[in-house]
Amino acid sequence: MNVAVQAGMWGLLAGGALVVGALVAWFVHVPQKVIAGIMAFGAGVLISALAFDLVDEAETTGGLVPTIGGFLGGAAVYVAANVLLARRGARHRKRSGEQQPSEDEQEGSGAAIAIGALLDGIPESVVLGLSLLGGGGVGVPVLAAIFISNLPEGLSSAAGMKSNGRSIRYVFGVWVGIAVASGLAGLLGVLLLDGAAPETIAVITAVAAGAILAMIADTMIPEAFERTHLYAGLLATLGFITAFTIGRA
Repeated sequence: MNVAVQAGMWGLLAGGALVVGALVAWFVHVPQKVIAGIMAFGAGVLISALAFDLVDEAETTGGLVPTIGGFLGGAAVYVAANVLLARRGARHRKRSGEQQPSEDEQEGSGAAIAIGALLDGIPESVVLGLSLLGGGGVGVPVLAAIFISNLPEGLSSAAGMKSNGRSIRYVFGVWVGIAVASGLAGLLGVLLLDGAAPETIAVITAVAAGAILAMIADTMIPEAFERTHLYAGLLATLGFITAFTIGRA
C-alpha cells in the first residue's frame, strides 16, 4: 500500500479515538473525576512518547541545535495560536464541566472551539505520517500514545460541549471533521516531505513535538488536575511508564 495512504489511514484511526470518546460522553454519563483521571493518564502517555520517541529521534537524526529550535518554535506557534483562540472562546475547549462558553455567551465560540480542536490534533497526525518515511512501519508507541490520549480528549471536550448546550450535530460534526482532517494531515505530511532530507524531517518532527507538549500543558493537565488534584501526578506517571513499556516491549 502507498505510504501516503497508510499515513492517512493511521491518522484517521488516531483521530477516530476522538469520535469514540465523544460518543461515550454523549450517550453515557461518565463522572467528571473519571474523565479527568483518564486525561491525566493520557497526558503521561503523550509526554513519554515525546521524550523517548519524537524528540530523541529528531536529535539523533538532525542534531541538537535544530531539534531545540524546532521544539521551541513549535511550542511558540501553538501558544500564539492558542492565545488568539482563547480570546474567541476556545480557552476551555477540553474541559468537561461548564467552563466552555455557549454561543449565546460568546458569539463565535463554537467556531473557535472547532478550530482549537483542529489545532490540537494536526501535529499528532503529522508525526504519525513522518514515522512512516523511514521505510519501517508506523511508530507503535507514538500511535498508541496518540490514540490513548485522544480518547479522553474527545470524552472531556464533548462532555463540556453537551453541558453548555451544543447540539449533537455540532459536537459530532466537530469530531468527525477533526478525525478526517487528522487523516488528511498524515497523508499530506508524507506527500510533501517524501524525499526530504532526514534533517528536515527531524526539525519538523521537533516542531510537532513542541506543539504537542504545549497542548498537553495548556489543555490536558488543567482538566486533569482540577478534578483529580493530588492523584493527577500518580495517574500521569502510570501513563508515562505504560507508554515507555510499550516502546521497549
